Amino acid sequence: MADIAKLVDELSTLTVLEAAELVKALEEKWGVSAAAPVAMAAMPAAGAAAAAEPVEEKTEFDVVLKDAGPKKIETIKVIRQLTNLGLVEAKTMAETAGTKVLSGVGKEVANDAKSKLEAAGAVVAIE
Repeated sequence: MADIAKLVDELSTLTVLEAAELVKALEEKWGVSAAAPVAMAAMPAAGAAAAAEPVEEKTEFDVVLKDAGPKKIETIKVIRQLTNLGLVEAKTMAETAGTKVLSGVGKEVANDAKSKLEAAGAVVAIE
């Protein structure tokens, strides 16, 4: 069996080009790729980092009315302001829990609509 320390010392004297040639020669002889073990070693760390981060930040939101609240007339007025619906449609929307007041809007618009509806006494969720 080869002396590992001696082998390490000898390999340490190689230039970068010589080391690259050695890698290629070993890959050809053994029929493997040196890149695969490196990628496999990096995968658990990269996988953990990817799992901790959200995949993609959401850009479109729905403003959902959960409950019109005690001031239903105020809620209806805000719904009409936000959607340009008629009185009957806005009243129906206010009376139907889980109705989307706005759909596919930006984050600022959704937060603004939510704050206006909550000021009117409604219970609102942004999805």
